[in-house]
Amino acid sequence: MEKKKIGWIGTGVMGNSMCSHVLKAGHSVAVYNRTKAKATNLIDMGAQWCSNPKEVAEKSDIIFTIVGFPQDVRQVYFGAEGIFKGIKKGAITIDMTTSEPTLAQEIYEEGKKMGVHCLDAPVSGGDVGAREGTLAIMVGGDKEIYEEILPLFQLMGKNIAYMGKAGAGQHTKMSNQILIAGTMIGVVESLLYAYKAGNDLTEVINVIGKGAAGCWSINNLGPRIVKGNFDPGFFIKHFVKDMGIALQEAKQMNLSLPGLALAYQFYVAAMAMGLENLGTQGLYKVFAKMNGVDI
Repeated sequence: MEKKKIGWIGTGVMGNSMCSHVLKAGHSVAVYNRTKAKATNLIDMGAQWCSNPKEVAEKSDIIFTIVGFPQDVRQVYFGAEGIFKGIKKGAITIDMTTSEPTLAQEIYEEGKKMGVHCLDAPVSGGDVGAREGTLAIMVGGDKEIYEEILPLFQLMGKNIAYMGKAGAGQHTKMSNQILIAGTMIGVVESLLYAYKAGNDLTEVINVIGKGAAGCWSINNLGPRIVKGNFDPGFFIKHFVKDMGIALQEAKQMNLSLPGLALAYQFYVAAMAMGLENLGTQGLYKVFAKMNGVDI
């Protein structure tokens, strides 16, 4: 792929590593983040700092965004100093935030009016996947634009799929988050049971992680729990946001998801305990406290 003028907005836990892969591939990058300090390493690598999303758009042909919440996405695109105030006709935007499917569709339609192509492309794989360039990327929007951007996606991920029209990427990510939500309950209950039974938790993970119960969460987050490492690969507060979106979308489809609703309540309890800035494996602390287990 020929070198492009790339814009990057959002350099948090995942966005920073993702942007670094684009820089290492030799593309010029204009970068913005609300906290400049979180982009210092990218600036040191050659990224050009911008003071707001509008300036990023003015300097870029392709703009990636990965921020925290739907309201942040809306501000980045539609705000007074947002992307749509500075974007050029023919440019492409790719929102990689996990956000509302309806907002993805709104961005797509607004871009269409301006002669701009917009994709929604949320990711899964956490900090490890972002760092190693092995993310799953789920894309909605026009297929020909997806195919144009694919070489850039391949710098960040290994499992990349075109899912359909605008919003389809976000709907796929909701399916992903619903599955993770239920799975995380199983992970923490499994490890608490093993702990109370007196098993060696690392050995338990080594065995069950290779059998029918094997999954990404037990094999990657289980060892972190054992080591008492609750640092965020993905923040609890962002996971609560995602589950809330999924429940809202399900309600609009007259779809009952009681398992997701239960997991959501446990994670809301984690927020109430002040654990919102821990990783999703911090759910272990909630269940440990309910069972009087010291960790």
